[in-house]
Parts: sequence; C-alpha cells; structure tokens
Amino acid sequence: MEDDGGERSSFVIGLIENRTKEVGMAAFDLRSAALHLSQYIETSISYQNTKTLLHFYDPMVIIVPPNKLAPEGMVGVSELVDRFYASVKKVVMARGCFDDTKGAMLIKNLAAREPSALGLDTYYKQYYLCLASASAAIKWIEAEKGVIITSHSLVVTFNGSFDHMNIDTTSVHNLEIVEPLHSALWGTSNKKRSLFHMLKTTKTIGGTRLLRANLLQPLKDIETINTRLDCLDELMSNEQLFFGLSQVLRKFPKETDRVLCHFCFKPKKITNEVLGADDAKKSQMLISSIILLKTALDALPLLSKVLKDAQCFILANVYKSVCENEKYADIRKRIGEVIDEDVLHARVPFIARTQQCFAVKAGIDGLLDIARRSFCDTSEAIHNLANKYREEYKLPNLKLPFNNRRGFYFSIPRKDIQGKLPSKFIQVVKHGNNVHCSTLELASLNVRNKSAAGECYVRTEVCLEALVDAIREDIPMFTLLAEVLCLLDMIVNSFAHTISTKPVDRYTRPEFTDNGPLAIDAGRHPILESIHSDFVPNSIFISEASNMVIVMGPNMSGKSTYLQQVCLIIIIAQIGCYVPAHFATIRVVDRIFTRMGTMDNLESNSSTFMTEMKETAFIMQNVSQRSLIVMDELGRATSSSDGLAIAWSCCEHLLSLNAYTVFATHMENLSKLATIYPNVKILHFYVDTRNSRLDFKFRLNDGPKHVAHYGLLLAEVAGLPSSVIETARSITSRITEKEANEMEVNCLNHNQIMMAYRAAQRLICLKYSNQKEDAIRQALHLLKESYIDGKL
Repeated sequence: MEDDGGERSSFVIGLIENRTKEVGMAAFDLRSAALHLSQYIETSISYQNTKTLLHFYDPMVIIVPPNKLAPEGMVGVSELVDRFYASVKKVVMARGCFDDTKGAMLIKNLAAREPSALGLDTYYKQYYLCLASASAAIKWIEAEKGVIITSHSLVVTFNGSFDHMNIDTTSVHNLEIVEPLHSALWGTSNKKRSLFHMLKTTKTIGGTRLLRANLLQPLKDIETINTRLDCLDELMSNEQLFFGLSQVLRKFPKETDRVLCHFCFKPKKITNEVLGADDAKKSQMLISSIILLKTALDALPLLSKVLKDAQCFILANVYKSVCENEKYADIRKRIGEVIDEDVLHARVPFIARTQQCFAVKAGIDGLLDIARRSFCDTSEAIHNLANKYREEYKLPNLKLPFNNRRGFYFSIPRKDIQGKLPSKFIQVVKHGNNVHCSTLELASLNVRNKSAAGECYVRTEVCLEALVDAIREDIPMFTLLAEVLCLLDMIVNSFAHTISTKPVDRYTRPEFTDNGPLAIDAGRHPILESIHSDFVPNSIFISEASNMVIVMGPNMSGKSTYLQQVCLIIIIAQIGCYVPAHFATIRVVDRIFTRMGTMDNLESNSSTFMTEMKETAFIMQNVSQRSLIVMDELGRATSSSDGLAIAWSCCEHLLSLNAYTVFATHMENLSKLATIYPNVKILHFYVDTRNSRLDFKFRLNDGPKHVAHYGLLLAEVAGLPSSVIETARSITSRITEKEANEMEVNCLNHNQIMMAYRAAQRLICLKYSNQKEDAIRQALHLLKESYIDGKL
C-alpha cells in the first residue's frame, strides 16, 4: 500500500441510495485497515446527514453508481459529489458492483470479529445498502491497488455514526471545531485557533486523527465518558504516572497505527524475479513497517513498568490486555530471530534507508549480502566524491544532504562561491542562503546506490516472507495495540497536557445525567480565554421546566461568544475531558444544531435570509428530545415584522419539545414570551450607558434589560443629523411604552402559572441534587413558604 503522507485522509468511500431516501455508506480506511458501515434515512433534500459523514471522513475517493436511483425531488449522491466535492476523486462503478450479498460474504470473511458481534448475521437484509457500498469499495481497492485483503484482518464497525453525538457540517463551521472562521483577531497579534488546534498536542498521527474524530462525533455513553474522566482524575492526582506515561509514549513511533495496513494487504502475485521500482518501493515500506513494529514492541516493557500500579479502568485494562499479553513477547522474539537487534525506526531519510537495507541479520541470504556490499561501496564513493570536490574547488563548507526524491545532492553556502560555480555543477538551484546542485558523477552514483538499495529491499522481503505470514495471523493484536496507543496519546498528551498547563482548578470534571438539567457555573470560552487573560466567565442553567433561554443585549455585547462557549464546553465534556468552568453538570446531548452568522450562499443562489431559513428548516425537521439548539439573531435578514413573527413561531415550536434551546436576539419584543410561557427564561448582557456611551461588561444577568436606544447612540456617533436622531428617539419611546404596558398585563394574567412552574423547576433540581437529606428537607420547607407568600 502507498504511504498516505501523514495526517492526510486515506478513506475510500462507497455511497449508494434507493428511491425511499435511504443511503448506505461504507468508509474504508487504507491507513489502519478499518471499514465503517452506516445506513440511514436522508431527512434533508440537501443531503445534510450525508454531508456530515463525508466531512467527518474527508475521503480521497468516493465511489458511486450511475445517477439513476435518486429519490424524487433530490439530486442524487452522484450529483452531490460533483457539486460539493469536486476536488475529491469520483469513481462511477456499474450498479452490479454494488452487490449486497457479495458484501455480506466479504465482511464475513474479512472481519476480525465474528459477524454476530456486528449484528450483520441477523440484519443484513435490512442494511443491504451499506453492504452493497462495502462490496464496491473493496472491489475497487483490490483492483486499483493490486492487493488482496487478508482474511479476518479488517476492523469493521457498524452504524457507528449514530452511537455518537451528531454535529452537522454547518455547526462544525459555526463553532470553529476544526478550522477557525477568521485566522486572526482584530486588535491583537494573536492567531485565533480552532478547538482542534487548541487540543492538538498529541504526539502520534493516530492520536491526532482520533482527537479530530472525537471532536466531530463526541460520545453519548455516560459510562464510557466517565471511564475517560476517571483516567484523567488519576493522571492529575499522580504526577509520576502522568510524566512517566508522557515520556514512554515518546518511545513509540509516530506512525504506529500505519503499520497495520501493510500486513492486512498482500500482493496478488509473488514471484522471485527481479522486481521493478514500484515493487522495490512496496518492499521498502513492508521492511519499514516491520522495523516500526519492532521498535513499538521494544517500548512495551517500558509502558508495562509505568502502568503496573495504575488503578483506573482504562490504564489497568491496558496493562492487563497489552502489557501482560505474552503473545507480544513471542512475536518480538520471532522478529529478533530475523531482524538485527540494533535496527530501530528512524525518520532521517538516509539513516532510515540504511536501517532498512541492513534490517535482516547478516549471513541469512548470500544475494542480500552482495547487494549490501554494493550499497556500501556506492555510499562510500559518494562521500569520497564530496571530499574530492571540497579540496579541488576549495569549498570547505560543501555539505552532502539526502532526500528520498532526489537522493544525494550538494549544498554550498552562497558566501563561499566566488563568481560562478564551475561548469561541472549542474541542476543549480538557489535555496535560501545556500545553492543546491549536482554533478554527472554524483547522478551516476545516485542511480547505482538506489539500484543497490532496491535490490536489498527485494531480497530482504524474500527473507521476511515467513515472518510476515506469522505476523498476519495475529493482526487483531496489533489492531488492539494501535488503538490503545492512539487513545493513550489523546488522553495523556492532549487532555491531561491541556489541563496541566492551566492554573489549578481552572478546569473541572463535569458530571452527567440522562434527564437532568444543563448547569454550567462560571464557564469560559476554551479558545478565547487563552487569548484574553481578562475573559469574563458566565453561567447557564436549563432544565425540563425551563428549557429555553433567551439571551438579549446590544450588538457586540457577547451573545455569539456565549452561545459558542456553551456548545464547546458540552463537546469537550462529552469527549471525556475536563471543562473550563467552576462546575458543570450536563444532560447528554445527542445532536447540536446551530443557526449563527449571516452570509449569502452564492453557490446555491441563496440570499442571506434564504440561507437562514434553510438552516432553520433543517433544525426543525431533525430536532430530537435530547438535542441542544443554539440560534443567533434569527429573522434579522428580512423585514422587522416578518423576522419577529418567524423568530416567535420558531420559539413556540421549540418550547413544545424537551430539547434545550439557547436563543440570542436583540429583538426586545421576544422578551414577551417569558410573560406567556413559564418555561422561558430571559437573560441579558449588562451594558453601562453612562455619558451617552456604551461600556460593554460582558457579564450575563437575569431578566430582560432595556438598554435605552443603543442603536440611536451608535447612529449619533456615526454622525447622523441631530434632528433625525431626535425624531427617531420620540418614535421609539412611544413604541417602548406600548410594549411595556402589554408585558405588564401578561405578567398579571399568567402569574399563577409562572409560580407553579418555578416551583416545579426547583423540585426537579432537588431531584438531581447530591445534597444530604437534611439540606433537601430545609430547601423544601423554604420553597413551600416562598410559594405560599407569593414570592417565588
């Protein structure tokens, strides 16, 4: 298999739909030899669910059937790929390649686990679309890459997307989870980062990919989340364990997870003939994988030593299932019989090439020993040539770098060159303060050196054939090792490292409930607090009895930042990390929806208001009982009366659900909702308006707050004539007086219902309280007195 070039995606996706809006997706990861199957109803005409999964996998190839099965009114997946994923390679395969029966057979033969564990033996008829996609994806990979997938080697996950929180692509963009909306903040020299970039202190490529996957699809299972939090508790309370693990994880190669794919795929034909350059490269990568595996197995005893006394479930389980597993030692011993003990994984190109050529012990293969001698002779000749040029042309600082693409070349400081270089030097390129060049002699020696190295690789692969077959028998063990290292890297080097770099008690452990309130005390924006040292913390409380919070305040008072902050804290909590708050208890969220920002969408010929309405329609069609909905300034892109009507009716619809909603607006008329509906809570951002100036405090307070004519103040600063300002002031005062009277009437009419709801809300809070019985009894007594006195 080809190297995927680090963090770049290596997913091949098969995609098919039927006429009933059902979509089947199979995502094959070439890097870690994993197959992820999903089948779902596409609830949106714009294919939002499909876009969310495609954004998550970020594929390099998408395989689709001819566009003949699109449901009525929908463009079809083939057209979707053309329209939104033009930069991704699209492969159209005949409908017959999408064979669900063959897909079920392939997964049964290739899956590392029994199909019964996946539920495929019972439900394969129901989930035929994702199996059909798997059939097409596997067929293309084997034909395109010229390989056969090893039996019982694939990690197969089924319907995995819906075991996690779902965050659609619009929300990923709005919340700046992976990429920031703006690279720099106005008025500062600091670069603004996304949540992913803030937490990206992982040391391995697999750990980085796992972190991104967790941020895009956080966990929903409370037990799993608490298991990660227990691990963080132990790391934070045991410095020796934390720093010990940090040091040991550095001993494992950065690309440990990549080693798997070279053992899961084997070439279709194996011959003993002299192989070409492509085959030599494949041999080189196989050798590199075995060296990498040896280096990882060499580091296992160090991991075992650090984890020996660990108490939490994750670390104790790693110690038991990996460190105490004698099979790893047996494989290490088997590798040691063929591979030289001094060989280690290296990232410097020429050192890596030398290690690969001398990986197998001397004396095992005569032809390999001859090829090595030729490799050493040409390498020595190249260094002798460099010494000759240093003396002959008086270039004492001439260096001899090496890279895999160019081989050896000369690097000469420009200050050492008097006039022009001798004509012998060719391919002259200026590179900073140096000149890179070559000669015909060096080029000839490079070809011979590369040829000798290629022969070494081919002969080495022949020697390793029996070892590779033995390794292929234990692929599930290496899958486990790779997964364990990625998880430890994320928890230790990302989560624990981020917490440890903050002042004590700045990050706290969140608590979780199935049906309790969402309560965050003194929460802070995880990204902005690292940029602004004086960031003002704010709290939130939403429960079943008060499931909508309307946040009011002038423009620039902090509403959008607050909405983003609430969502990011929940995401951080549900990936199993501490949160930037004094205290947090969270009802597990299954979907986050956001409607933020105002922007035209020229690609789909949508105005700002049309884009706003499409996003809102998607939320209304897909919201669930456990969703979190965040809406910012809904309806401001159309006329004030229509905008208010739409915002009001959307609020009423969301109030009828159990979903939690945070609604930010500067339409003061929306505050009337709280006088009619007892489950609406009004908050406002405090703004000081002394001396006709707006002083933003960014502090959230209870209740509505009318900031007198803040729009007129800004208009006056902007230079509007004073006569215009005075006329506007008189008009707005009459409108405000009328609205105040209406609110007073509503408060009188609905006062009894409001009191009953407030009492119910406090009773629900006491239900989920951890306080002792005496404290709860006293709280109930005070609640009763307040209710009787009408002061609730």
